[in-house]
Amino acid sequence: MSSAILTSRFSVRTCGIISSRPTTTRFLAISSRGYASTSGDYDVVVVGGGPGGYVAAIKAAQLGLKTACVEGRGALGGTCLNVGCIPSKSLLHNSHLYHQAKHEFKNRGIEVGEVKFNLEQMLGQKEKSVKSLTGGIEGLFRKNKTEYVKGWGKITGPNEVSVDLADGGSKTLKTKNIIIATGSEVTPFPNIEIDEEQIISSTGALSLKKVPEKMVVIGGGVIGLELGSVWGRLGADVTTVEYLDAIGAGMDVDLAKNFQKTLAKQGMKFKLGTKVVSAKKNGNGKVDVVVEPAKGGKQETLEVDVVLVAIGRRPFTEGLGLKEVGVEVDNRGRVVTDAEFKTKVPSIRAIGDVIVGPMLAHKAEEEGIAAVEYIAGGHGHVNYGAIPSVIYTHPEVAWVGKTEAEVKTSGTKYKVGTFPFLANSRAKTMDDYEGLIKIISDAETDRILGAHIIGTNAGEMIAEAVLAVEYGASSEDVARTCHAHPTLSEAFKEACMATYNKAIHF
Repeated sequence: MSSAILTSRFSVRTCGIISSRPTTTRFLAISSRGYASTSGDYDVVVVGGGPGGYVAAIKAAQLGLKTACVEGRGALGGTCLNVGCIPSKSLLHNSHLYHQAKHEFKNRGIEVGEVKFNLEQMLGQKEKSVKSLTGGIEGLFRKNKTEYVKGWGKITGPNEVSVDLADGGSKTLKTKNIIIATGSEVTPFPNIEIDEEQIISSTGALSLKKVPEKMVVIGGGVIGLELGSVWGRLGADVTTVEYLDAIGAGMDVDLAKNFQKTLAKQGMKFKLGTKVVSAKKNGNGKVDVVVEPAKGGKQETLEVDVVLVAIGRRPFTEGLGLKEVGVEVDNRGRVVTDAEFKTKVPSIRAIGDVIVGPMLAHKAEEEGIAAVEYIAGGHGHVNYGAIPSVIYTHPEVAWVGKTEAEVKTSGTKYKVGTFPFLANSRAKTMDDYEGLIKIISDAETDRILGAHIIGTNAGEMIAEAVLAVEYGASSEDVARTCHAHPTLSEAFKEACMATYNKAIHF
């Protein structure tokens, strides 16, 4: 998220323009609701400077709370800005441009000489964007008078955070409220040792020194598919190994099948319903990956140059002192909270990847703002039914709300409408028309229950669907809304038209 967008976003929320949200006026007289009984040097100390943490810290400061944010990485922005969302999108974008120039320009009437890429420069551009954004957050901290404490924090009491400072020494912060926003880390694969050179995590996949000839991606989720796509575009022979029978965990089944076919046409190979037994370096300077059918069967060994372990992420709470202070975690290591993000210790709250819910930066941001609004005496708001997910391959895949399987399981009568980009005039003029839009609505009320898109700019188009779900719009509401012509968004309108005229599904 850019500094400009952050500034705009916080200005809008602070001015109370969004009528369904609490306004600044409501918060100027800050009550004691949510505060511990003891007084402290700070009103709020946020532990963790990722998307949830830095957004919460800035919002708290804007509401008049004396705030500090503790971060030990050395740069704000957490995994997302430093080794996650932002750098991966830089590589996805630039590798896509290279792939287009190499394989599509000629058919578009664009003649160029030999197309090559400079990996070092491509990685350098990625780092430049990261540095710009993380530096922008520090600027927002200064502008909003949010104190940035550089170091690793540990909760040593209901109203106390001890920090091992990055420059040496330590510091104790006394505070009325603590927000845990420490994010997540890569989930390790049992008996596979990551060296970030040949056996890598998502972090190593952002900084490979050369394009591997052969690459195995363990995990067919968002991270694995995106990073596998990057190196596949640059020339690697990529095979994705997934334990389940489908890729894109959480994706609607129809889109998952469509998506897999599309990636396969681009050269990515798949071994679904397949278990990884081991991955070890051999004497040839390569890695032997042993796999077998998930349901049991003959083993197979794949010899590759690089293995990417992308089986998910887990909450990062190591060294926080949660047990000692009385904060409960569940069997998956997630901090247990109530509807207001409070832990069993009333003065301590938690948000983002460390609690239940999708591990998404924008989800953490919304929770950060809501948690601060609760602390300041108001009412926070996070609609978990309207949080979008996006896979930034090409084409992109995006969705919000329920899948068809989820609606069917609930017993709700529903309608489905689809529209292919093949029939969209803008997509045809762009010669980029793979994919479709699928809308699911309630058969009785026509309210949109879910929207699923695979196609160019799906990550941008899903915003219209999120707005519709947030405000309870019907498919007819969207269908009757004028969309500019010719645009890709017209396909969303057409899918909604197909939905409210569609036969009922059970």
